[in-house]
Amino acid sequence: MATEDKNRATAAAILPLVGGAANVSSIAHCMTRLRLGLHDRSLVDDEALKAVPAVMGVVEDDTYQIVLGPGTVARVTPEFEQLVEEGRASGGTAAGPAEDLADKGAALKARQKAKNATPFKLFLRRIANIFVPLIPALIGCGIIAGLNGLLVNLGQLTSVTPALAAMASGFMALIAVFVGYNTAKEFGGTPILGGAVAAIIVFPGVANVHAFGQTLSPGQGGVLGALGAAVLAVYVEKWCRRWVPESLDVLVTPTLTVLVSGLVTIFGLMYVAGEVSSAIGTFADWLLSTGGAGAGFVLGGFFLPLVMLGLHQALIPIHTTLIEQQGFTVLLPILAMAGAGQVGAAAAVYLRLPRNESIRRTIRSALPAGLLGVGEPLIYGVSLPLGRPFVTACVGGAFGGGFVGLFNQLGDSVGSTAIGPSGWALFPLLDGNHGLGSTLAIYAGGLLVGYVAGFVTTYFFGFSRSLLAEFDVPQGTAHDTPTATGPAAEGGSPAEEPAGV
Repeated sequence: MATEDKNRATAAAILPLVGGAANVSSIAHCMTRLRLGLHDRSLVDDEALKAVPAVMGVVEDDTYQIVLGPGTVARVTPEFEQLVEEGRASGGTAAGPAEDLADKGAALKARQKAKNATPFKLFLRRIANIFVPLIPALIGCGIIAGLNGLLVNLGQLTSVTPALAAMASGFMALIAVFVGYNTAKEFGGTPILGGAVAAIIVFPGVANVHAFGQTLSPGQGGVLGALGAAVLAVYVEKWCRRWVPESLDVLVTPTLTVLVSGLVTIFGLMYVAGEVSSAIGTFADWLLSTGGAGAGFVLGGFFLPLVMLGLHQALIPIHTTLIEQQGFTVLLPILAMAGAGQVGAAAAVYLRLPRNESIRRTIRSALPAGLLGVGEPLIYGVSLPLGRPFVTACVGGAFGGGFVGLFNQLGDSVGSTAIGPSGWALFPLLDGNHGLGSTLAIYAGGLLVGYVAGFVTTYFFGFSRSLLAEFDVPQGTAHDTPTATGPAAEGGSPAEEPAGV
């Protein structure tokens, strides 16, 4: 079957199982998932979807997410969109008595959203929506910064290196503006006003301002200051919309928004956010220099569960702040070890289930992506549904994180100049304080430790007799693929993982 026909067949298999074209309100995709907005959740056949060969799992959150894996999802989504358009054009409707099913679906959706939409998780989701769109620029500029550093270290001080330095640093110099823009957009304000207020933070002229007995520095407070300034701008703008007459709104509202939030930013937020940012950098350095091995063990071991619960999003502003301050984040290479433990665990599952061709086929297709740091196919298609292998994958990540953390404790800082990639894909973004060769070697050693620890613990402790009896059988005589359980099956991973799974 041609690739196009295969992708269209996958889309055609999925569409009726989510209630048909009339039941689809929105379509989007991220790195590994087809994300659907649905009118009626009750029309979805979860079990049938999981049985579609290309589907590696499903996750429900604010959207219904079908895990297809990297590459595949980008090819299936256009085919799915076309089928939905064709279905709508032909007048396709959702199956079943519309009113009763709509009421039932609305009730199910309300219960599901109430379970997952805690204030804290909603806040973290908003944080992710602010920072995740910035990741492509962080990656691109980070790789250029690494290339520039390599040329400088090799003594290649040509006219190219200043140009590369400008390309790498330009975005970071103005990242506060982008954060302010996205923050205002996310919180329901006018994006450009959020960007305008955040721009105050990076404007060189703030060096002439004295506050709290000190002279402000351009960039003081960084992304945290920009975040706070833009949120304040949104609230000021909304207040103005309520009280300013419509005839004066176009003049008064933007002026008061920038003036009030700008003054508070200059004479308050920049100082407070600067102190918080400095504290974050100091704490991260202290944590890894005094308890690096233990801290790395805990961070590497618990990162996968954090991802499953969506709590990893709280780390995004911390990563960005560390990159602003130090040029790299020392946390990401440690957290990336969780993906190494996952790869090692998957390899062990492959050997322990020699007769289950369905799971082995999933592992073969998902393992290359796992090596490059995209762990969702292995998590949702293999380890998490099986249960124990997910725990042993966390153990592998813990040992890998402990290895990298130990070297940080010994004075060899290993960091990443951007957030997003992990696994082998993180190598071009690595930076440290003792030369590129040492940094690469430590990170590679951590990956190796994670692979081995994840493999060994899964091979010897990842399967009970009952689990082997249930799954180590020829395809078709028992469960061909495991059924997702745990936080992922309950909608616990609301956004694309930005840092190291």
